[in-house]
This record gives sequence, structure tokens and C-alpha cells, in this order.
Amino acid sequence: MREFFAAVVVSLGLGGFAQAQEAEIEANILAQMDAFRADDFGAAFDYASPAIRQIFRTPENFGAMVRNGYPMVWRPGDVRFLDLRDVAGTLWQKVMIVDRDGRVHILDYQMIRGENGWKINGVQVLGANDPAA
Repeated sequence: MREFFAAVVVSLGLGGFAQAQEAEIEANILAQMDAFRADDFGAAFDYASPAIRQIFRTPENFGAMVRNGYPMVWRPGDVRFLDLRDVAGTLWQKVMIVDRDGRVHILDYQMIRGENGWKINGVQVLGANDPAA
């Protein structure tokens, strides 16, 4: 019986950790979107992982890529967070974005933990109009 209660206490503690982790990931994604809305590519670049920063080298290059390749992220309308999943040891946050024209986009954000918190390590467009995509 003692082991059962210990397991419950541990699982409750881990649940709180998972919720805090999820909240931090969501806050980082939203903060990057807010930076894009303000055309503050330097701030948006700060939320990118070191690998992404190395690929694009400057906030201006990064901003141009997002503006041209991910306009729904550059100028999002409504944003809703869906599943946070662990896939082979990597966390993926599914996000539904309704763009300013009313189109629905489902994106998957790969998140990595760095020295200064969670960073965005890539984004995949999964589909449109289907939150289960």
C-alpha cells in the first residue's frame, strides 16, 4: 500500500512538471509569434535553437524565410495549442493557426531544451482544416 501512495505522489509531481514544461513551450512559441507580428526579427531569432540560428546566421535571413515560407506564423490570427508529444525523445508541439484570411493551418514545432530554456528547432506544416492532422 505504501508503494501505491508513493507512486501516486510521484506521478502527481511529474504531472505538475509536465504542465509547467508545456506552459513554457507554449509561452515561447507565442512570444516568437508576437515578435514576428512586431517585425522584431532579432527577438524572434532569440527563440530559435542554435542549429536554426547557425543555418540562417542573421535575424534578417531568418525573418525573410518565415515571411516567405510561413506567412501564417509571421502574421497569425487565432492560435490554439493542440497536443504536446514525445516522439523518440524529442518534444513536438502541435499548433493550429487561423491566418488573417480565415484559413486553418496545422503546424508541428520541434522543441529542444537549451541552457536558457526551450528553443524552437524546426516547424513542419502538417496540413490544413483538420486539427487531428
